Amino acid sequence: MVSTAMSRPIHRRRTDQAPNRAHGQHFLVQPHIASRIVERALLGPDDEVIEIGPGRGALTEYLARAVARRLVLVEIDLRLAGALKARFADDDRVTVIHGDFLALRREEIIGRPPVKVVSNLPFNSATAILERLSHWRSLIVRMVLMFQREVAERIRARPATPPYCALSALTALNWNVEEHFRVPAGNFFPRPKVDAEVLVLAPVSRPMEPEQAQAMSEVIRACFLNPRKTLRSGLSMTLKIPRSLAQARLEQARIEPTARPAQLALEDFGRLACALHGVELKGLPADA
Repeated sequence: MVSTAMSRPIHRRRTDQAPNRAHGQHFLVQPHIASRIVERALLGPDDEVIEIGPGRGALTEYLARAVARRLVLVEIDLRLAGALKARFADDDRVTVIHGDFLALRREEIIGRPPVKVVSNLPFNSATAILERLSHWRSLIVRMVLMFQREVAERIRARPATPPYCALSALTALNWNVEEHFRVPAGNFFPRPKVDAEVLVLAPVSRPMEPEQAQAMSEVIRACFLNPRKTLRSGLSMTLKIPRSLAQARLEQARIEPTARPAQLALEDFGRLACALHGVELKGLPADA
């Protein structure tokens, strides 16, 4: 149960910490939402926690109270990074890094796994951040991430549903969506035009080898580059191969050449990767 005091919105305006639209900043202002997000991380004493874009520290406040071994805050905004350093100066478990998460080396952020990532991601770079985190999947045991709602819907979409796209399939290569919940736009300052959604992600239990994953990623991207065209036409255009060869490879993969990309599940993309690249796929993620 959240107390009345803890349920009050965080103060929305501070002249030294005004939101920066260039960084896609929408600050979470409801403590009970922050508490709920941190609870989903299931933090323990051995965990190293990364928060990307902590902003004014709505999530950070709860993360710092948890029993985690280390908390790493990566903040691109110099003003906000400075404020966080001052705020948590007495907590030797907290490390504040001023920099762009997408430009920093893994070694600059991660010390020792297991790693959990808990973040209200900047709206304008959330998918790029997710892609980078996917490259670090072997070190990460759990992620609780907030996205714009329509982005989250695409991430967790299943084949043959309207939101299903390349992002859906690429995410499914690496992560299982264990839970999701909506966060209305009124919980942020400035208020965004759309609601947000929190996704709880766990790494797939049987990841593919790097060569296999690369082949699968290339095939998924190639198929969805022309999502409204048939696979035969789309692959012919994207890969610059004759339509007859595209059809032959699709038939070899036991895929109907006139199907659309959104109809394919991971196992279909796997067979197509075999047909196109000759990569032997020993098994897709067990939870695909």
